[in-house]
Amino acid sequence: MTEAKKAAPRRQFLHRAAAGAVGAGALAAPAVSSAQTATFRFQSTWPAKDIFHEYANDFAKKVNDLGGGRLKIEVLPSGSVVPAFQLLDAVNKGTLDGGHGVLAYHYGKSNALALWGSGPAFGMDPNMVLAWHNYGGGKALLEEIYKSLNIDVTSFVYGPMPTQPLGWFKKPISKPDDLKGLKYRTVGLAIDVFKELGAAVNPLPGGEIVPALDRGLIDAAEFNNASSDRLLGFPDVVKNCMLQSFHQSGEQFEILFNKGKYDALPAELRAAIDYGVQAASADMSWKAIQRNSQDYIELKNAKINFFKTPDSVLRAQLAAWDKVTAAKAAEQPLFKKVMDSQRVFAQRAGAWQNDYMVDFKMAWNHYFRAPAKKT
Repeated sequence: MTEAKKAAPRRQFLHRAAAGAVGAGALAAPAVSSAQTATFRFQSTWPAKDIFHEYANDFAKKVNDLGGGRLKIEVLPSGSVVPAFQLLDAVNKGTLDGGHGVLAYHYGKSNALALWGSGPAFGMDPNMVLAWHNYGGGKALLEEIYKSLNIDVTSFVYGPMPTQPLGWFKKPISKPDDLKGLKYRTVGLAIDVFKELGAAVNPLPGGEIVPALDRGLIDAAEFNNASSDRLLGFPDVVKNCMLQSFHQSGEQFEILFNKGKYDALPAELRAAIDYGVQAASADMSWKAIQRNSQDYIELKNAKINFFKTPDSVLRAQLAAWDKVTAAKAAEQPLFKKVMDSQRVFAQRAGAWQNDYMVDFKMAWNHYFRAPAKKT
């Protein structure tokens, strides 16, 4: 037998082996690239026209893109399936696969949940509260609270919000006593703070606030930011807005998933959600600066009167907050546990931030504010 004849069978064997390997690879590939798409039905707690609903869609798009077609999150506006304040129960029961809202909306389940947004947070700004959640023990405490309520969800806290205004008023607020007797809208632990300050509080969801103001069912209200306030129609019914407040000065968004549905996802899609949350958090904070600053100009052009909340009112808020939280901490061990955790983190992180960060207002004033004329 010649060498050429001996080589032929070997070449045929190698050819068949290579073809088999390619075939095996082709059969294995669909497990990753052509797996069935998982579709999640989400609902936000915001009206479709609100920038917050836009943030929910931004998050969904990032995750859908990261999932490479294997995961599809469909976002519905508030009320499509359940009212805004029933989102947590709907996700827990599986009526919805997930949702986008804020922890303060679950205040009725546990007062401690509102500590992820309501109040001065021991001097932490919104990004510092988010740092506490992710690296200072907040995430584990949130899971502990949900477990104590027999709520089986996977929660992602993200999106540090700018400081929220005191709100929209028919007459400007000049002192703490001006709040007494006012029918006022807010949510979370801010309900208790404003009750302590003498207001009659009605915790309406976002889409119901402006109609209630228009009909005189409430006298004043806060929601969140210039973009949301403008889109929801506040300037159509009230002309005075008080800027700066401690009632919701460190709030975050929450993305919820039904835990069973989330846990059933393969590891790479769970990772896509995790990284999608982080990307959406950064993008949301940048978009807020762009949109809120532009809408602030539009509101001024619409002849809305803006006033800084007097320091006397801010100090009264802090005193009311201390009184409210001391009472709740004495009654609720988990509430105290969250407060203690925030305090420890805030003392350390706040000392660093306050000592290291320059006063940016000084530089802004240097470039954009004309010096006072000498008399």
